[in-house]
Amino acid sequence: MPIRGGRWRPRGPWVTDIGVALLVQAAVTMPFVVPRSAGLPAATWASYGLTTLTVLPLVARRRAPVTVLIAVLAAGALYKFTVDGPGQPLPYTGLVTFYTVAELCSPPRRLAVAVLVGAAVFPSVAWNTGEARELLFSLFVFAAAYAFGRFTHTRKAYIRAMEDRARQLELTHRIEAERAAARERARIAREMHDILSHAVSLMIVQAEAGPVAVRTAPERAEAAFDAISETGRDAMTQLRRMLGVLREDGSGPADPPRSPQPTLAELPGLLERVRASGPRVECTTTGRARPLGPDTEATVHRIVQEALTNVVRHARADSVHVQLAYGADTLTLTITDDGRGTGPGTQSDANPDPGSAAGPGPGPGPGPDTAAGTGAGHGLVGIRERAAAHGGTVRAGPLPEGRGFRVRVTLPLVTSLSEVGS
Repeated sequence: MPIRGGRWRPRGPWVTDIGVALLVQAAVTMPFVVPRSAGLPAATWASYGLTTLTVLPLVARRRAPVTVLIAVLAAGALYKFTVDGPGQPLPYTGLVTFYTVAELCSPPRRLAVAVLVGAAVFPSVAWNTGEARELLFSLFVFAAAYAFGRFTHTRKAYIRAMEDRARQLELTHRIEAERAAARERARIAREMHDILSHAVSLMIVQAEAGPVAVRTAPERAEAAFDAISETGRDAMTQLRRMLGVLREDGSGPADPPRSPQPTLAELPGLLERVRASGPRVECTTTGRARPLGPDTEATVHRIVQEALTNVVRHARADSVHVQLAYGADTLTLTITDDGRGTGPGTQSDANPDPGSAAGPGPGPGPGPDTAAGTGAGHGLVGIRERAAAHGGTVRAGPLPEGRGFRVRVTLPLVTSLSEVGS
């Protein structure tokens, strides 16, 4: 009998049935080998052979339980009427086959067999002792065999149901793990895109302005190169923090911090870096500012970062206005620039900004990130995904005057624990 996964499993039903038959054979052999008084019938080989004949059908009891039961009853009747050998304290073969019928057969067959067995008990007892005690005992043991058969059937059905449920749960968990891995890959891709796109865009703008500034205003050229260096170092720091989270080894003090998500406290530094690249950037806050969750703060920071990156890359704007409006249960984030607005490649959005003359593209201004349907960029796509993850909405589009672009994101606010306790 092999053991698989720590659980005992039989090799097959034939092995089990042969084992049961041998066990019953050992039980019916006992009356033939124990010492007997002189007044009892002699134990002959003929009676023992006929007793063995009643045991042999048990090997096939699972394949044809009703047929085996009839064969056992017939062999028992033949033994009763043809030989005068030792009797048996219990009808072992009849009990085993009746148990098998109760376990494996359909309800109509079980009922028919129960009636047959019950009818056979009465003449058998009458032929043997005719006492009421033997009749009650015989009815009790056959009823017990039937009850154990039904219990075994129920237990096996329950085990099968639990195994099916375990397989379904395992499949569900595997699917959920794959989905979680896909979501994590998408999140990391958004983070990498935001960090690199923002840093590289600012560095390109500063690098293009550097040679001109060297000839006309050296002090501005020095500031531009300083801005390039600072932007590069900041991008490296953020990437190092993100990659530190992906590491699988140790968590000692020398490991990188495991919190790569930016916060609102880092927003002024972001705006200052964009100012150094050319456009004027203003930031205002309206309403009662209150603490946000770490995920919400990271989402706000990344949305502002992506919007400003698109302004620097595509809009050719002179000024940008960032507004954080705290409402009763929402935070509205608006980024407005005075750049080119709409242009070639801009496509309409499913949620156009009210008052827009045309649907927006996927970023503040035309360019690669404004071609939402072409797959050329991921600007507004990433903003939508971040907002949707928090149950928020995004509206973006050119301003009514035809110049400038606006991105408006509305995020629901979750009451913090400090507000609950106040």
